[in-house]
Amino acid sequence: MSGKVYLIGAGPGDPGLLTLRGKEILEKADVVVYDRLVSLAILGMCNPKAKMVDVGKMPQHHKVKQSEINKLLVQFACEMPSATIARLKGGDPFVFGRGGEEALELVNAGVEFEIVPGITSAISVPAYAGIPVSHRGIATSFHIITGHERDVIAAPVSGVIPAQAGISLDFEALAHCPGTLIFLMGIANMDFIAQRLVECGKDPKTPVAFIEKGTTPYQRTVMATLATAGETIVREKVTAPAITIMGGVVELGKSLAWKKNLPLSGKRLVVTRAAKQASGITARLTALGAEVIETPMIETRTLECPCVIPAVILEGRRPDRITGISSAIFDSLADFDVLAFTSVNGVESFFKQLFDAGYDVRILAGKKIASVGKITEKKLLEYGIRCDYVPEDHTGEGLGKLLASQCAECRILLLQGNLADDTLQKLLPRATRWVVYETLPVSELPEWKREAVESADAVVFASSSAVENFVKVMPQSVEGSDSYPEPRASNLNPRTSFCIGRLTEATARKHGFETITSDETTMDSLVKKIVEYYS
Repeated sequence: MSGKVYLIGAGPGDPGLLTLRGKEILEKADVVVYDRLVSLAILGMCNPKAKMVDVGKMPQHHKVKQSEINKLLVQFACEMPSATIARLKGGDPFVFGRGGEEALELVNAGVEFEIVPGITSAISVPAYAGIPVSHRGIATSFHIITGHERDVIAAPVSGVIPAQAGISLDFEALAHCPGTLIFLMGIANMDFIAQRLVECGKDPKTPVAFIEKGTTPYQRTVMATLATAGETIVREKVTAPAITIMGGVVELGKSLAWKKNLPLSGKRLVVTRAAKQASGITARLTALGAEVIETPMIETRTLECPCVIPAVILEGRRPDRITGISSAIFDSLADFDVLAFTSVNGVESFFKQLFDAGYDVRILAGKKIASVGKITEKKLLEYGIRCDYVPEDHTGEGLGKLLASQCAECRILLLQGNLADDTLQKLLPRATRWVVYETLPVSELPEWKREAVESADAVVFASSSAVENFVKVMPQSVEGSDSYPEPRASNLNPRTSFCIGRLTEATARKHGFETITSDETTMDSLVKKIVEYYS
């Protein structure tokens, strides 16, 4: 009746290298126990309701001891019957990941477990640097070695560590090994390792490559030789996480390096769109080299059926929470000449309600269709609906003016969310408004995500509500302050924002953000503006 533990290898960093099996488990996990080398993008794939436990280890400082991690996994499994517990580890659990120790602890406790292999950095990181670990005529074998300080620092002159030190590292054998040598976790101790290999007979001219943050947008390769390894690390400020690869294959990296510096390489961007809408812009920004942190500020919920809002403005009030009414409301579509959609959410929600009520698109025969902009127009086309009216100015005001000038005598139906402002109804006072979805703000962010957001270079806003909620959920940076001083962004990181639309831009500026706004209200235009800014 205990929970089941999955020891999952997260791979080297690139979220695209996580296995399908690993992703499947993370999406349903009740608990995720993760290390520091797991990429933020992979953490973002986890079940949003999962309990996230950071046991990350830093060089020379362990947040949680390995023995405590072992016991923690058993504890979660025993306390949570039938739960899915994910132990998420960088690389592969069984390649210097101490996954074997954790598995033995689970066996002794009678806890069911499964091993989900990951792509080890020992092979994938050199590949991302254009270095094959084996190559005909150069290296017919490769050897993965721990370079961790505790394992090698005590090596005597003979080159062999006593058994009581925990491992025997035979420098004599390594020095005369014709294959490729790959050291993991060894940057802090690499000067010593290089010296011992030379002392034991390895050619000091042996090519060496240090690959920092491999497979991520921050990847960097530094070349050296065995003789210059130590001084190169200091001069180039090579830091962990990094792997070291030695041998003739390193020279191939000069010709085969395929991972180029893309326009957004090394940039961390926060995307605040709702989860189901973020994938498009995330994919584009990632393809351009950025590290993207998906941080939805709002959640949308389709109502069971539309709620009719009177065609008058009641003291500027907007409904905070909506309850549905009879689906027979769709029969009244015959009373309208024009249907105006103001967002992608409005399109998706309207058609879901329509189909759930037993209707299909034939009920729209003879209707004129209006869209606030190109993104919404594209979404309508997915349902086989072509737009008759799309303003050049992709805003509510632009749509209202267009319909007021061309459809003055038409009976217009506005399909919106509960937080839509009254711009359209002021311009179209005779129009009827249906609320087809409600927007709910995200109330808080998990600690790991707040830390990631605070260290980002910029935040991407696609709506005013996203700006407002971002300011609310981010923690205050001035201790003891009961409220944010204005402008609020002076106490927030990042302060740079990329915005779609003038209204979003105005809201961001109100809170003190530096704003860069797309020329058009499209994702293509926004991505182009982001690239231009960092070029």
